[in-house]
Amino acid sequence: MTPELTALALAGLLQGIQFCLMAVPANIELGPGRTMSPRDTSRMGKPIIEQVSDRTGRLIRAMNNHFEALILFTLAVVVISLGDKNTGLTAACAWIYLGARILYIPAYYFGWTPWRSLIWFVGFLSTMLMIVSALI
Repeated sequence: MTPELTALALAGLLQGIQFCLMAVPANIELGPGRTMSPRDTSRMGKPIIEQVSDRTGRLIRAMNNHFEALILFTLAVVVISLGDKNTGLTAACAWIYLGARILYIPAYYFGWTPWRSLIWFVGFLSTMLMIVSALI
């Protein structure tokens, strides 16, 4: 397996870990009656993210942000892999992306300003470099 595909597989596992990191405190704070419900606003009064603590809300937003970033990263890895454009640069970018996404979780949870945004940008830039390198 290429380094890019390995990083993608690990990023998928990271998404699962982020789900657990978010789900445990959300279930503790809201109770299973709310978290197992259809979560209709008419029943709950307001969205779940508005009912949890600030830090649990940050975990929810970090998880959702990774879903968004993972779409572009997956696209980059697929283009690199199917186009047979794997290089040392693309491998490094893939590992940098994964490292940035791992660091993003505590940066968001603990409110590291402006570091959270800079960490996000490193992951985004790594992904964009992979896509551009596939076109060159």
